[in-house]
Amino acid sequence: MDLSINYLGFKLPHPFMPGASPLCDNLAGVRKLEDAGAAAIVLRSLFEEQLVSEELATARATEGVAQCSAEATSYFPTQDKFVLGPNEYLEHIRKVKQAVKIPVIASLNGTTDGGWLSYAKQIQDAGADALELNVYYVAVDPDEAGKDITERMIKMVASVKKSLRIPLAVKMSPFFSSPANVAKQLVGAGANGLVIFNRFYQPDIDTENLEVTPSLSLSHSGALLPRLRYLAVFSERIKADLAVTGGVHTCLDAVKAIMCGANAVQLVSVLLERGVGQIAKLRDELAAWLEKHEYESLKQMHGSMNLMKCPDPRAFERANYMHVLQSWRGASL
Repeated sequence: MDLSINYLGFKLPHPFMPGASPLCDNLAGVRKLEDAGAAAIVLRSLFEEQLVSEELATARATEGVAQCSAEATSYFPTQDKFVLGPNEYLEHIRKVKQAVKIPVIASLNGTTDGGWLSYAKQIQDAGADALELNVYYVAVDPDEAGKDITERMIKMVASVKKSLRIPLAVKMSPFFSSPANVAKQLVGAGANGLVIFNRFYQPDIDTENLEVTPSLSLSHSGALLPRLRYLAVFSERIKADLAVTGGVHTCLDAVKAIMCGANAVQLVSVLLERGVGQIAKLRDELAAWLEKHEYESLKQMHGSMNLMKCPDPRAFERANYMHVLQSWRGASL
């Protein structure tokens, strides 16, 4: 079965790859992923806060919010808490490129249109085959309009793309009033691909010590549903390759994502939970599923349930909302 598909200009033997995570932090892990059949790898993110001075990074990241408490700045990790510093990250890219033959996608994570974005070129020069830009921004200022956040993000993408020869993917947030319009603007600014969607990790409250505490939970298949909607909406209408991240744990999860338009399937939680052998397992199960359903290739299935091709496009729109509400039949009150 032909599982090949194109993503960011690379012809991949199949769509499965590890997403940005600790899985690629050392060469042994990277080689293990390649041996397990990964079509490409995405390195963990290098953060804006690592690329500017500690004083400026803290001031910029905590401006406005942290003024409520002098202790709030202690929430940010110190430089020695990051797994890889800026120079180590570049060296890691060089070593990874020497260690594997599959495409290596680096990742930059930040929120401001600042000088740190120039690091994208250094990442390219270190040998990365592509770059994933992750704009992880939590809007908390009531005086900051949504359009200002979008405009800043578009400006960041245009700034990064201007310095690059390699493909650029943007890891999107779902929290826009019109994600499709934002996606169109990102592609217009130079994005070659979109990663759907960033996960926003929610903080918890320690009620005894009166502290805000970090909270991390792995994804589950239910997290895939909002991603399916916007993969289907973007596919064919937005001229960019699409990757899905978050919620793919089974072969059927992957089938749904690819039917809705995903070119690449990024795996993290399932690999952390069950091991990197899941890459080959999902690849083989996908081949068997396609053969059973009489597909000749993965490309034949790709995008077959997007908004332009599915039998009833209204199911991705308001009709689904009304149908679900009217179909519930609970116990009599």
